[in-house]
Amino acid sequence: MSEASSPTNNAGPAVSVVVPVRNEENNIGPLIDEIDTALGKQWSYEIIYVNDGSTDATGERLLERMKARNNLRQIRHEKSAGQSAAVRTGVRAARGNIVVTLDGDGQNNPAFLPALILAIEQGEGRVGLAAGQRVGRQDTAFKKWQSRIANAVRNAILKDGTRDTGCGLKGFRREVFLALPYFDGLHRFLPALVRREGFDIVYVDVIDRPRRSGVSNYGFFDRLWVGLMDLAGVWWLIRRKKSKPVATEVR
Repeated sequence: MSEASSPTNNAGPAVSVVVPVRNEENNIGPLIDEIDTALGKQWSYEIIYVNDGSTDATGERLLERMKARNNLRQIRHEKSAGQSAAVRTGVRAARGNIVVTLDGDGQNNPAFLPALILAIEQGEGRVGLAAGQRVGRQDTAFKKWQSRIANAVRNAILKDGTRDTGCGLKGFRREVFLALPYFDGLHRFLPALVRREGFDIVYVDVIDRPRRSGVSNYGFFDRLWVGLMDLAGVWWLIRRKKSKPVATEVR
C-alpha cells in the first residue's frame, strides 16, 4: 500500500502534523524543533512534510532530520501541485485520527497546535474543524487589504462566519476532511464545506509572525480575482446539499 493512501492505523500516533512546503530549506529545522516543543509528551504524533516539488535543498534537509528520528516523514510531489494538493496528500498519508496543518515558512506558530487539537478532542464528534484566525498579521498593507475584501465577499456569499480562511493553522479529524469534495483551492473554503456537512467550527485566535527566510510560495489564493470560480463552485455545492436520508434495512 502506498504512503499516499495509508489508512488510519489504530496502533499509530494520535495526531498527524501535516506541513506543505516548497523551497523552504532554511525553515525546516527550526519549525520541526518548535513542533516538538509545542506537542511535547502530551500526544503521540508524527510530522508529515509534503515536499511539493521543491528545487532547493528542502528534501535534503528533511532527510538529514529523518535519520535522527522515526516520527518524521517526507512525501514528495515530483512537480509542484499547489497547497491544496499538498495538504490532501499529507492527510491521506496520515496515521493519526486527528490532523493539524500549518504552513512551512515559520509564520504559523506551532505553539497554537495544542489549542486546535484540544478543540477537536473536546468537541466529541460535533466539531469538524478548529481554525486559526490571525491576529497582527505580518503582511504588506496591500495584501491585507486584498484579504479583507476577499474575506468580506466570501462571507457575504457563503455565510461561513469566518473572518480569515487563509491561516494555515487548522485541525480536523482525518475522516471529515477526506469526505469533503476535493478541488484546487479547497483549503481556502474548509469552514463553508465543513458546515455543509453539519459540523460545528471552533475558532482560535493565533498570532502571526514574520517569515523566517525565503519568499512566499503559497498564499496568493486569498486574492479575490483568483478565487471567483472556486467561490461560485462552493456556493453551488452548498445550495445543492440535501439532507441525508435515514435508512434502515427491512428484515
